This record gives sequence, C-alpha cells and structure tokens, in this order.
Amino acid sequence: MAREKLAQAKADAARRGRLPRTEPRRKASGGRRDSGDPQLFGRAIRELLAARGWEREVAVGGVFGRWAEIVGPDLAAHTRPETFADGEVVVSADSTAWATQVRLLAPTLVRRLNEELGDGMVRRVKVRGPQNGPRPSGGLRVKGTRGPRDTYG
Repeated sequence: MAREKLAQAKADAARRGRLPRTEPRRKASGGRRDSGDPQLFGRAIRELLAARGWEREVAVGGVFGRWAEIVGPDLAAHTRPETFADGEVVVSADSTAWATQVRLLAPTLVRRLNEELGDGMVRRVKVRGPQNGPRPSGGLRVKGTRGPRDTYG
C-alpha cells in the first residue's frame, strides 16, 4: 500500500511538473559550501565584512558604541567620540575642564584604543571643547551673563 501511495504521489508531481529529485543529494564538504546551505549567523557576517572590506569600520563603530566601557563611566558622561580617520580619533568634551582632562589622558586613551582596535590603529587623540559657536549680537540680549559657555563657575 505504501508503494502504491508513493507511485501515486510521483505521478501527481509529474502531472504538476514537479518531478522528484533523481540524483542523490550532495554531501557538503568541509571547505566548500553551497550558497544556499544554512550557516552560523556570526560566520556569515564575518564573511560578508571580509568580502566587502568593512572589518576596520565595524571595529571602530564597535569602539564608539562601547565608549563607556572603554574609557569608564565618568569620562564617558562628559565626552563622546566624533570621528576616526588616518589614525586620529576626534573626541568632543562638554566643557573646557573635561577637554583639558582628556588632553592629559590622551596617551593612556591611545593605548587603550589600540588594545581594542589593534596595535598602531590609533596614533593621536584630538580633543575639542564645547562647540557653541559665536555669541549672537542684537537688541534682544541680556547683558551681563555668559550663558552656557561659562564653564568656570
């Protein structure tokens, strides 16, 4: 009875134009993989990054995303990485006092970033203080106050 059902299923598939596979399935070899075969997600992402040449950008993005873990919560609360290009990391600080602190910690920060990214990737840390732009002029100004740029008081 099972043979009859199998023969009937094959006949139905042939009528629909879907014949069952006649050749045996190929076993996957260790080195070569068919593009349709499932694989581990992490391995697929690593292969994609390597094929596109994005490993460095992803590593830098990972460091920027884990800034608080790398530099510590106190420093991360007052600073943030802006850009990375040609071995230079630009870090912005929210006050002039924190900008000075980061400048003093720059050699330690370079060493720590090179531990994360690979030796020699970061050569310099450039620090920018608060970026509020020029003070506006005009008739609607309150005289006598410095405003948010005053970091000395």
